Amino acid sequence: MHATLGLLQLIGIGFAAIVVVAVVVVLFMLTSAVKIVKEYERGVIFRLGRVQGGPKGPGLFLLIPFVNKMVKVDLRTVTMEVPPQEVITRDNVPARVTAVIYFRVIDPNKSVIEVENHVLATSQISQTTLRSVLGQKDLDDLLTDRESINEELQKIIDEQTEPWGIKVSV
Repeated sequence: MHATLGLLQLIGIGFAAIVVVAVVVVLFMLTSAVKIVKEYERGVIFRLGRVQGGPKGPGLFLLIPFVNKMVKVDLRTVTMEVPPQEVITRDNVPARVTAVIYFRVIDPNKSVIEVENHVLATSQISQTTLRSVLGQKDLDDLLTDRESINEELQKIIDEQTEPWGIKVSV
């Protein structure tokens, strides 16, 4: 009788352990299924690798664990300093130029699907365009005609980033 009681206690402990593990697994699945998207974000939802509709948000979303994945995209304007660029102007004068670019995501789906890292890609395009455009100008133009150069740079960069869902404002 005493051995039977010990066996029952052992079975009870094993059952309790299984219940605890099951509860932990269920809690993990629930926390991975619930996503919160802030007011300034949008979520791009992938179901088994395919995009599901347009961007979602803001609010609370329930995803199917292990089937759905959400990538959050920040819609706020990004202020990014372009690293200093060494430029040789059209009149063969070396110049060191710094710049700042302001841009934001206007299409979250494109910014996730069309380019791996939209911030880095925009930075690289900005650096290349800055060197290219300023290399076609005289030093005198760089010093006196900054507004039209800024507009030209903004237009070129915006045209290149538009397919990624990025809008360059300044």
